[in-house]
Amino acid sequence: MSNKIIIAIDGYSSCGKSTLAKALAAKLEYVFIDTGAMYRAVALYFLRNKIAFDDSAAIVAALTKITLNFSYNAATLKSDMMLNNENVEAEIREMAVSQKVSEVAAIGEVRDFAVAQQQAMGTQKGIVMDGRDIGTVVFPNAALKIFVTADPAIRVERRFLELRLTNPTISKEEITANLQHRDLLDTTRERSPLRQAADAKLLDNSTMTREEQFALALQWALDKIKEANG
Repeated sequence: MSNKIIIAIDGYSSCGKSTLAKALAAKLEYVFIDTGAMYRAVALYFLRNKIAFDDSAAIVAALTKITLNFSYNAATLKSDMMLNNENVEAEIREMAVSQKVSEVAAIGEVRDFAVAQQQAMGTQKGIVMDGRDIGTVVFPNAALKIFVTADPAIRVERRFLELRLTNPTISKEEITANLQHRDLLDTTRERSPLRQAADAKLLDNSTMTREEQFALALQWALDKIKEANG
């Protein structure tokens, strides 16, 4: 099948969007683009360089000094986030960045910067991109849009199991507060708030295994690819 499509996956944090997107991309031999990692990298740069989130001039100047790209990691079989040619994949997943990424992602200049790069990445199609506004803003004409959600308590548990591997002292209370804060910022920000596109398929994976979620999403993708190829 020669005609490839764009698959846009949106949803709340800690719902497994990236895991699903990576699996779909691998199966379909598409390119996976982790937009959350891009915003995390920008947040890390701002934190490192003490860029105030309300200083527009400093933000615009800082963005001209940021180069983002992904580098394939043969050891993990995944693409790592590169910030100015530095592998920051591990550092951007730390709580210090998690606590600030939604604030940074809400900054208009940052969103313009990231969206322009994301749209450029999708010109050739054949991509799976996950984030908060992929189906509503970045690729409103994507052939397949999926909106992922899950019960908040389940999201906390999943995030806790993930983070305690690298941070044994992390508590569920910290994670709960962080997710609630991010949800509030993501859904109420003025620019590109998190919302389900009218034509997006809702995927509530609260009671689903990864395998069940993948099978459902893959069938949706295959159906859309078939449509694209007549």
